[in-house]
Amino acid sequence: MTSPEESRKLDNVKGGGADASSEPFEYYGWVYHLGVHKIDFFHRRFLWIRGTFLQMFKRDPHEHPGAKPTRRGYVGYTLMVEELGHRKINHDDAYVLRFYNRLDESKKGDIACTTAEEAKKWMEAFDRAKRQVEYDLSKGGNARKKLNEQTEIDLQRRRRRVRRYARGLKKLISRGQGQDYFLRPPMESCLRVTGDFEGDAGDVIEAHAWRCVRTLNGGVRIFEDVAGHKNGKGVLVKAVGVIDASADSVFEVVLNLDREQRYEWDILTGDLELVDSLNGHYDVVYGTYDPRYLTRWTSKRDFVFSRQWFRGQDGTYTILHFPAVHKKRPPKSGYRRTKINPSTWEIRNINSSSVHPRCIATQMLEINAEGWFGWKNNQSSKFEKSVPYALLCQVSGLRAYIGARSAHEAKTAVMDSKGSGLSPPNGEFVNREANDEFHDAVGTDSSLSSSSSSSSSDDDSDNEVELNSKGNTVNLDTDSMSIAKSPRTSDAIREFYTSADPIALDPHDFQGSMRLKNDEADRDCWSSPNGSGFMIRGKTYKKDNSKIAGGDPLLKLIAVDWIKIDNPVNNIALHPSSLVQSEAGKKLPFVLVFNLQVPARPNYSLVLYYAAERPVKENSLLGRFVDGSDAFRDSRFKLIPSIIEGYWMVKRAVGTKACLLGKAVTCIYLRQDNFLEIDVDIGSSSVARSVIGLVLGYVTSLIVDLAILIEGQEEEELPEYILGTVRLSHVTPESAITLKD
Repeated sequence: MTSPEESRKLDNVKGGGADASSEPFEYYGWVYHLGVHKIDFFHRRFLWIRGTFLQMFKRDPHEHPGAKPTRRGYVGYTLMVEELGHRKINHDDAYVLRFYNRLDESKKGDIACTTAEEAKKWMEAFDRAKRQVEYDLSKGGNARKKLNEQTEIDLQRRRRRVRRYARGLKKLISRGQGQDYFLRPPMESCLRVTGDFEGDAGDVIEAHAWRCVRTLNGGVRIFEDVAGHKNGKGVLVKAVGVIDASADSVFEVVLNLDREQRYEWDILTGDLELVDSLNGHYDVVYGTYDPRYLTRWTSKRDFVFSRQWFRGQDGTYTILHFPAVHKKRPPKSGYRRTKINPSTWEIRNINSSSVHPRCIATQMLEINAEGWFGWKNNQSSKFEKSVPYALLCQVSGLRAYIGARSAHEAKTAVMDSKGSGLSPPNGEFVNREANDEFHDAVGTDSSLSSSSSSSSSDDDSDNEVELNSKGNTVNLDTDSMSIAKSPRTSDAIREFYTSADPIALDPHDFQGSMRLKNDEADRDCWSSPNGSGFMIRGKTYKKDNSKIAGGDPLLKLIAVDWIKIDNPVNNIALHPSSLVQSEAGKKLPFVLVFNLQVPARPNYSLVLYYAAERPVKENSLLGRFVDGSDAFRDSRFKLIPSIIEGYWMVKRAVGTKACLLGKAVTCIYLRQDNFLEIDVDIGSSSVARSVIGLVLGYVTSLIVDLAILIEGQEEEELPEYILGTVRLSHVTPESAITLKD
């Protein structure tokens, strides 16, 4: 425990951003502090966040009140937290988080957690602390002075004796003592959090029309995408099941390559081994299977595939599987090399009234149309002895395995409690009967198809109903749609000085390096669609979490620059050739310059210029964003992506959920004259780099929609409005122009 003097200082730090009257939130537990000297080293440390203050101890201060912190400081608003993914630490699985200052990336440090759920909770706790910093800064005066007098936390700072410690440890290892005895304490966790953590994500109205064609094993549904049959290449199918466990727990089971565990749920790819790990979110796996129980083949099969995974800001896990080739695993004698179908996993939590965590697991893959239709129409049973069918059955195996494990843990917990004279935990480890799980799962895909939900809904209303990512109803009735499609008048009154005469904005009057789209067949061009394809927060969002379809953008997209550069460039609006520096640009009331920096070889910048017809009101939400602090901007600026046309695996990688950019990547802001520039460094996140690398591989075949908006968090800021949109059609990297000095 900290000294009484220090405790008083911590008590002065209130928690919870907008809820300054609440008690200071706190979050603490055991983590590994990672570092690099001459060798990798890691220390087990007790990390404690209280309000905006952070301390690191060698021992639990609750058990050792006199313990002194080894590191301490406040969580600054420039702190960024990045997931580095899965990593082996001394033969144990761990999930690594990196902390760095977005204005000075030399200041960074890593910690590791024992489970994916712990890593998510730590990220949420640091985000809570950052929101509190934003609130303190907004008060100004003494609060700002107090923050300036404190020291920001630095996890990388080298302390005395580190060099000597590294030399000594290296000497012990060389003598064959190993690291385990010294550095492998139990991997238990003692985490506690006070206060709620809320995650939110927008949605996109997709064109998939999922139809349920089979129900398997008492709880898993098989769907086909009936809207995707037109391409004639194959059928997109998926298996969906509700699992009585958190998404974090299910994700760890799917990712685990341990043979004994996989044998209990995976009927096909149980024999897997790690070939190569490219980073914490990407690896290559080799596997074998004996197909005799599936087909007439007698020879054994082997395969190589790559796995790529990431967690969205709403806590949803996505895992992508691609066939691969690796030099460490050439064709093997006695085995026939085959390709596993490209597939994806999506694991999403369900928010229900029950105290027990539940999630929806979805596995999706593309298969041959002929075999699929024969099985679906009961004309052939051969499909049930195929590899695609075995893959679809993995959801059933996973559901049964976790259910059996939960039942065993519940029995053990009850027996232990009886033996110790203690009552069992209230409701913990109870094995639930899943008789209503189909109702909970209906509509969780962002599809407007009613065919997949009609069998599970008792509502005879003519209105279409969808469940959003948090399990809450999103009304898509005719009245809501009509209100949302034309919000510009009311939004303009809220955000602009309507007494000023509007300026006519015609994209043809402004010049950008990328062409404006002329007709539907046009390629390598841009256009600006309305916002009806995006789901945004409605007027009653704070009460029922309902979302509505967006309307016309508040700002008008007037030009797009597609630029090729050697190194990422910030402050591009100050460049002499920028639209903002032109005579026409200087006459505009306000311009939002959105510079999306794409990491590649070479690097690219997609620069979008959004203009306002009237001056922005100072006290409006847009005005507070334009002239506000970087912390406020980071906490509000959202991007919603949508792949309108393209390879389905790319769609799954990009997703359809809103992303708070300031929490995911580094954003730099420049406010001058009549413009605000936002420079978004996609390369600052390893996950974003990986996803954008996949997108660039298919970019010429994609039609991509993007919407930007300012998140409405207070009741008076709702309903939200779309700030701007862009549609990029079949962009060609070779068409990018080189930026000249």
